[in-house]
Amino acid sequence: MEVSLDKIAQDCITAISDRIKNLNTLNIIVAGKTGVGKSTLINSMFRDNLAETGIGKPITQHMRKISKKGVPLNIYDTKGFELGKDAQKEVKKEILDTIKAGMSGTDVNKAIHCIWYCINTASNRIEPEEIEWLRDLAKENSVTEVPVIIVLTQAFSKPNAEQMKNLIQNENLDVIQVVPVLAQDFVFDESLPPIKAYGLETLLAVMTEILPEELQDTLQSVQIASLKAKKKRAQVAVATATATAFGEGFAPIPFADSALLIPTQVAMIASITAIYGLDINKSIITAFVSSALGTGGATIAGKTIAANLLKLVPGAGTVLGGTISGATAGVITTALGEAYIVLMEAIYKGDLKASELGTTEGKKKLRELFKKKVKETTQEDVQKNIEMANEVEGTALTENTIDDNPNNTTEE
Repeated sequence: MEVSLDKIAQDCITAISDRIKNLNTLNIIVAGKTGVGKSTLINSMFRDNLAETGIGKPITQHMRKISKKGVPLNIYDTKGFELGKDAQKEVKKEILDTIKAGMSGTDVNKAIHCIWYCINTASNRIEPEEIEWLRDLAKENSVTEVPVIIVLTQAFSKPNAEQMKNLIQNENLDVIQVVPVLAQDFVFDESLPPIKAYGLETLLAVMTEILPEELQDTLQSVQIASLKAKKKRAQVAVATATATAFGEGFAPIPFADSALLIPTQVAMIASITAIYGLDINKSIITAFVSSALGTGGATIAGKTIAANLLKLVPGAGTVLGGTISGATAGVITTALGEAYIVLMEAIYKGDLKASELGTTEGKKKLRELFKKKVKETTQEDVQKNIEMANEVEGTALTENTIDDNPNNTTEE
């Protein structure tokens, strides 16, 4: 079986495009008084400056839908809450109507997944009508049970924010959490150091807890608040691919057919790319694939792929008949995934430019990165990945054990 590096790279690009297109859409209602900092909060949490002035389609008298092509996220932004009781009732009705409309079918892309209610911490007070409004909303939301998170915006003073948080919690409102947030660094005086932004990672963690599994990749794709959270989710994709590769390799696979593992690894690369929300072109993928798998002319046989990779794991994964075992397949897949995560993080942070990857030095760095990850990956890591994948999928652990090379010793 022959496999072209160019075909692998193109398969990756196609899979990435399909994965991004097929991400489920996350729908959030953001409510609160005018001037509480909703736009700053949205733009600090999500990519592509969704809440720029002028973006947003009015869908009701007091609500607009903020969205952007290619971003699987809809923000339903309410307005005019402070305009009096009639306006407050109308806002509540529009929120509930929007929730009911999304719940009328079974399409996850149309459902409202959570509500952020924003209160300005800098005001140092909670209006009684806001508490009353939240109680009424909870009563009427009791059937659909869309989670409500109270976000204390513009929380310049942590002690004040904590005091306000305690006051709200003492009201025993039916909300998931009260989260103080300073969405951006704030400068009071140029002679003083800025107050550092905080709270977005906490808000993201709460969102991660309340959203279903089918929206977890979407959440990580659209959020820009935590690179650590993206990595954690990307490692779930690696774990899932490792478990699949382990099962495929445990067959075991003859050297000549080892390219059968590639679709699993292509899917893994697509998932990781979608999680980081990056625009990855073919040149980046080609550089990564060629560095990890090695080149051998226009095409390389599956046997060559296996041989190149197994040079890095001497003695591992071989049984009578010259085969690649589940243990070796797992090590290779884990290392490939972890190396790709490092690459995505470097590009995400701007530490590495796409133009650098095509150079001799760039490819050398990628080869060294992959070798390093293979050397660092133990069979215990593979077993942990299998357990993580089974936990996410809710399936029983595989009965197969990893025992082909217990210490997974490697040599340079």
